Amino acid sequence: MFDNSKIYIQIKNMKTKNRILLLLPFLSIVILISCGKKKEEVKEDTAVKVYTTVAHLETVDQTATYTANVKADVINQITPAMPGRIEKIYAEIGDRVSKNQLLVQMESSNLKQQNTQLDNLEKDYTRYSELLKVGGIAQQQVDQIKTQIDVLRTAIKNLQDNTQLLSPINGVVTARNYDNGDIYAQTPILTVEQLNPLKAIVNVSESYFSKVKLGMPVNIQLDVYENETFTGKVSLIYPTIDAATHTFGVQITINNTDMKVRPGMFGRVTLNFGSGQSIVIPDAAVQKQTGSNDKYVFVIESGTAKYRKVELGQHLGDNYEIFSGINNGDTVVTAGQTRLIDGTAVEIIKN
Repeated sequence: MFDNSKIYIQIKNMKTKNRILLLLPFLSIVILISCGKKKEEVKEDTAVKVYTTVAHLETVDQTATYTANVKADVINQITPAMPGRIEKIYAEIGDRVSKNQLLVQMESSNLKQQNTQLDNLEKDYTRYSELLKVGGIAQQQVDQIKTQIDVLRTAIKNLQDNTQLLSPINGVVTARNYDNGDIYAQTPILTVEQLNPLKAIVNVSESYFSKVKLGMPVNIQLDVYENETFTGKVSLIYPTIDAATHTFGVQITINNTDMKVRPGMFGRVTLNFGSGQSIVIPDAAVQKQTGSNDKYVFVIESGTAKYRKVELGQHLGDNYEIFSGINNGDTVVTAGQTRLIDGTAVEIIKN
């Protein structure tokens, strides 16, 4: 006998199988659509989310501040032309000295000998001149002794200059390297510095080269005088640009009539170039290049981040003035830069 229940199960299984076969094409389509969506989602997820702002123009006071050390305007090293024994030093560190004041007396025995020789030659010259008048001597002999006198006077003048050392300027003694009785070798015996006026030299960005003028007023703030501003003026502009730093030297002369400022003091020199329109962006947009002093920002173009090296101007509160690298109206990234490289796709998050 046939088992009707087994036949029924077999027929039922066949129907299920056929249904599955009929559903396979539809399942494949669903799977493909699903995979496509996942790929699209992955693609969307690769875009880095960033915050942005627009670079814009603002009226900015064109000032630039530079650090500098104050220096004496003139420094004289008091030294003789040749080695010798120091008889006496007449000045100590901190003494104020006047121009042509005697500072050092070197050993003078040689000078005394030369002066004695000159006295004898001058007496001979007087006697020879009298003999020449009565025909007792030839003119050539008189001329010879006159030449000897002229040569000896020049030698004595040189000895005097190197025996009695005078101050060439009004100034202050800032160094003393010997004691009385020492033998002068190479190190200067004294150093005399002129303290009024003083000077400072700063390296200014080449972008200001056409704006710096001789006589331009300058403000100086010194760390030792926190709440006081000193004045100066541009006294020298170096004629060339340093190719490595893109800066040029500017010398500032500082009026120091009250003698409050001293060489070696550290401070900040501020140059004012008036006001003008400058591109401004938030300081959060500016990044520092690892391993260098270069600064850069990312600009958004057609949905991708573009690396731009920039030259900074002043730090204005929470913003930076930009000299070069971006244009007015550029969209710059202000947050999310850490995941960006040049060409990264981005998604801008609205503030």
